[in-house]
Order: sequence, then C-alpha cells, then structure tokens
Amino acid sequence: MTEPADVVLIGGGIMSATLGTLISELQPDWKIVVYERLSDVAEESSNAWNNAGTGHAALCELNYMPEAKDGTVDPAKAISINEQFQQSRQFWTSLVDAGVLDAPSTFINATPHMTFVRGEKDVAYLKKRYEALKDQPLFAGIEYSEDSRVINQWAPLLMDKRRAGEPFAATRVPAGTDVDFGALTRQMFAALRERGVEVITNREVRKVKRRGDGSWRIHWRDTIGRTPGTSDAKFVFVGAGGWAIKLLQSSRIPEISGYGVFPIGGQWLKTSNPAIVARHRAKVYSQASVGAPPMSVPHLDTRVVDGETSLLFGPFATFSPKFLKNGRWFDLFAQVRPGNILPMLKVAIDNPGLIKYLVSELLKNHAQKVASLRDFMPTAKDEDWELLDAGQRAQVMKKDPKKLGVLQFGTEVVTSADGSIAGLLGASPGASTAVSIMLGLLKTCFPDRVSEWEPRLRELIPSYGETLNPRPEAADAVLDTTARVLAIQR
Repeated sequence: MTEPADVVLIGGGIMSATLGTLISELQPDWKIVVYERLSDVAEESSNAWNNAGTGHAALCELNYMPEAKDGTVDPAKAISINEQFQQSRQFWTSLVDAGVLDAPSTFINATPHMTFVRGEKDVAYLKKRYEALKDQPLFAGIEYSEDSRVINQWAPLLMDKRRAGEPFAATRVPAGTDVDFGALTRQMFAALRERGVEVITNREVRKVKRRGDGSWRIHWRDTIGRTPGTSDAKFVFVGAGGWAIKLLQSSRIPEISGYGVFPIGGQWLKTSNPAIVARHRAKVYSQASVGAPPMSVPHLDTRVVDGETSLLFGPFATFSPKFLKNGRWFDLFAQVRPGNILPMLKVAIDNPGLIKYLVSELLKNHAQKVASLRDFMPTAKDEDWELLDAGQRAQVMKKDPKKLGVLQFGTEVVTSADGSIAGLLGASPGASTAVSIMLGLLKTCFPDRVSEWEPRLRELIPSYGETLNPRPEAADAVLDTTARVLAIQR
C-alpha cells in the first residue's frame, strides 16, 4: 500500500482547483491527488458554456437585496458577496503576477453589469436599491437612469423599437466582469501538475469510507476498462457538483443527515451574429418571474470564450433527475435516506410555484423562448438565436427547525466534526466566491495551521481577515491594483 495522500480532491472543477492551489501555496510539501470522472477537468459546471460566466459581485443581481415587507432594502448581503468577489480578484491577481495564470484576457474580461426593470413597482425598487448602494465604497461608480437616451448609450439593444409609455429604469456598474471559469480552472490545474500534483482523469470515485486511524479510504473505478481500486487520504474534499451528496452520504458523517439536493438544468439562447454582438457590451439582469428560483433570473449577457465574443440570453429551466450533466437518471431518487426524506417532501409541498415554473419552462418552444428575449431586446429574430444546453445545478434541500425542510439557494460547505472531510453543496454564486469559500474551509478543517499560514495568505490576498467596504482607502487600493493587473475596470 502506498503512503496516503495528505489531500485528495474529488472533482476537477473550480472549487477543487482553488483549494488545491491554496494548499500548494501554503503547504508545498503536502501530497495532493485529484480525481475527475470525465476525460478532462472543467467539463461540468465550471465549463464556460455550462454557466453564465458572471463575476458575481452583487453589482446587478437583485436577489441579494430583496425588498422587505416595510419597503426598505438592506445592502448587507450585497456588500458581503462583493467582499467575497474582491478576495477572488486579489487571489487571481497574485496568480497572474506569479505566472501561475496566463494573460488575464484568457479568463476575465471587463463587462459592465447592468440591471434593467420595467413597471412602476420595479422602477421604484431599483431606485431604492441604487440609493442604498451608491455611497458604498465597493459600489463606487454605480449609475442610475430612467432616460431612454442614456440607457441606449449603455445597451442599445434594450431600447431599439421599445414601445413608449411603460416606465423602465436601469443601473450600470463599469467594474463588472465576464469570467471564463473553465479556462481559469484548466490553468490552475496545469500549474498544479507542474508542481507535482497528481491530476487523474477518467477515474470515478464510488464511495469514501473512514478507516480505523481516522483517515479515509477512497474507492474508485477507472471509467476506461472499469478497473476498480482504492487509495487513502488524511483529508478529503468533495467538489463534485451534485455528485457530492452521494459521496458525503457514503462517508456516513452525521453532518450530512437531513441534506438533499434538487437538480435544475438550464438552456441559453446564443447568437454569434457580429452585427448583434457588436451592439451589446454588458451583462443585463432583471427581476425573476413569480415562482422562479433566483438562479433563473433572466439576463442578456456578453460572453467571451477562447477570445470569441457572443451573446447569451436565459437561462431557461430544464429538468432532469441527473445530478450532473453527465450524471445518471436515478440520481435524484438514489439520494433518499431516512434522515432527508421528510425535508425533501416538505420542500416539494411548500414550493408549488417552483413546480409550476419548471413545467411552464419545459413547455416553451424555440419561438416562445425568443419571445421572452424580446422583453429585453424588442428586435430579436428567431433565426439569429440557437439553443444551447447549460449545466446541471443541484439546489440544496435541508432540515429546518421551523419549516421541517427548506430549499436553499447559494452554496453550503458540509464538514465532519474532526475536519477530515468536507464537501460543497449548492450552486450560484459558488464559482465567483470560490476563494472565500475555500478560505473558510481552511479555517474550519485546519484550525491548528491557519495562524502559521496567515502571512502567506496575506501575500496572496492582501485583505485577508479584514473587510474592505468600511475602509474606503483600502478598498480603493485593492480595486486599483486588481483592475490594473487583471486589465478590468476598478
């Protein structure tokens, strides 16, 4: 039997790449092994065409600042998400400076983030949101307008042939970004390989079992030839998208009891028509439909992948019981355990609007999807747009002391009591905030080493351990530095 690895990362996506890179910087003597079931890394949720590519910083996403019953809006959650994205910007800046990442334009591009709403109620809300954010240092530069001429300058496709009479408004932040998380992931894994990290593809982890000495035995099978095998690890991270629930359940840690996941897929309308693409340089978000989950907020986006610019509109929800795009048809049902069946049933009962929304989305044909696009782009023509399948998102279902079970949007790290195994459940804004999530994991799982690692962490992420928004000068310095190195707006 070979020596156990210090760290095994299951899944070749942005989370494993980020954690692996952090650990290799902090503890270069540790043996790190990565297992990916597909033939290459970044082929599931991290792949550029399986996600929106939005650098989520709460610049345009309204779900981080819902209107309270008394009509107020609280910027705290939006500021928190922005703080997390700033940590990602700082980490990527350090990796570019060190030559770990290629030219910034290969994975990140300046793309203004906009919000566009229609109707008196939503216009009034957007104005309140703008007022709550405009003096926050991390939202410096946010603009607001109800003037069609101004909005036309920002995003002409929104205004072309729009019928007069309906109130509308928009906000714009030049500091927004489009991120190719697939390219970012591949570049980090390439650098890890050069440092001696084993990145093994075509290897599917089947289960994880605790050994008598507290370490973990990983049971795997090669997808080519179906050869089974085992390996051991002192620490395991499960970053396998929706598959993570199955592996965490196999570990039998009590912390996973009560959790389930609900898969939601997506489709995009895509155009590469140069005449259309040239007239839109922004990611434009709006309000979610009634009953729709936050991840289904419609948006019209500039995408830059492999140096080619296109536009995406969506997402349109699809349904499959698979946890991954390349998953299995019985995934949804195979997760059922005595500890999670009640929370899952309660979620189903309490969310009829979501079910109705999913059914309505599934019934839409291509023409109806383009008709939805015309709410954003009145001049859209069916023939200019093609349908593109996106990835699968596994939304978290969990126990709740009051409601018995809730559907939770966002990401959640589940960790064993001893910190020897951890896994990530959930979806957006995961990739954008991967650095922050993994920093939290390091604190939880390696509490005895964090103080020793802190000097290096501060070199990699200058704001580590502190917040930027309450410190305008520090925020300015970080925004200036990262914008310069990454060639984006501050």
